Amino acid sequence: MRVSSSYILAFFHAIVWAAILFFPFFIADPDTGYAIGAVPGAFFTLAGLIHLGIFYVNAYYFFPKFFNRRTWWLYVLLSILLVGVSLVLKTILLHSWFSETLVTPVANRIIFAPSFGIYVISIVYRKILDTIRRERLQKEERAEQLATELKFLRSQINPHFLFNTLTNLVSLARKKSELLEPALIQLSDLMRYMLYDTQGKRVPLLKEITYLRNYIGLQQLRFGEHIDVSATIELSPDMEEQSLIEPMLLIPFVENAFKHGTSHLEHPEIVIHLTGQQGQLVFRVSNRIAPSSAETSKDRNSGIGLANVKKRLDLLYGNAYRLDIGQQNGWYEVTLKLTLS
Repeated sequence: MRVSSSYILAFFHAIVWAAILFFPFFIADPDTGYAIGAVPGAFFTLAGLIHLGIFYVNAYYFFPKFFNRRTWWLYVLLSILLVGVSLVLKTILLHSWFSETLVTPVANRIIFAPSFGIYVISIVYRKILDTIRRERLQKEERAEQLATELKFLRSQINPHFLFNTLTNLVSLARKKSELLEPALIQLSDLMRYMLYDTQGKRVPLLKEITYLRNYIGLQQLRFGEHIDVSATIELSPDMEEQSLIEPMLLIPFVENAFKHGTSHLEHPEIVIHLTGQQGQLVFRVSNRIAPSSAETSKDRNSGIGLANVKKRLDLLYGNAYRLDIGQQNGWYEVTLKLTLS
């Protein structure tokens, strides 16, 4: 059961004030009435109750309510009144109940100076408390903004994916292929994952791999023997079962490979390699590319998926990832190295 921070703070206050109020009874001699110097222990405890009043009245009412540009002057007056009342109460207490106390300059400092000290401490405490709360609110706002942005980025993935997949199914329908039915079943599995399993922050790596395999299978149903697809997945058992990953993080690289690695080529070829152990994931996707003269036919939206995933990587993984993209000897290759939780 998680203990609220407010209960922890209240417990801390109770411990501190108990130590202050009963301080004389811990360190002084009972034969002297638990006196600290010339000040009786009982007076020290009663005065501590006055200090407690100064602390909480100023820290939780006067300072937060009146310390601002409009009412700062009122705060100053109330502070003077608060400290002044405490000094008067101590004087009345001293003369009424502890008249036998020998008042000396040292005793005066022990009796009256703490009112000023506690007042200053209450201001420092209030400012620290306000700073902590302000930072917590800023952190919550940043987290909410991050969650909103990630939700928006995920929502961008769905129509982009559906646009490509429905194009694939239209192609099968035109051919009146018997592969259309299994393709629709695979699509329903993919949609179930997208709609229900990606609502949380992260998903088990095994689910993301299953989604990846279904997508590759769907594409292979469309292209058949017209494209050579090689997919290798080598993960340690503990990583596959225990590691978590941002959902739909790997698929844009594969989408990009199928989209641009299957046109203007006589023998399209895509190689997908996923390895991982001890929390380190390496995902490499390579596809043959057409000569540069043919690349002018790419549509303007070709970079949506990769731009999206780069932004998500920056937001969620910071320095825990490395993304390398390049092309060489007629191959376009993307390599993602990622540290998983």
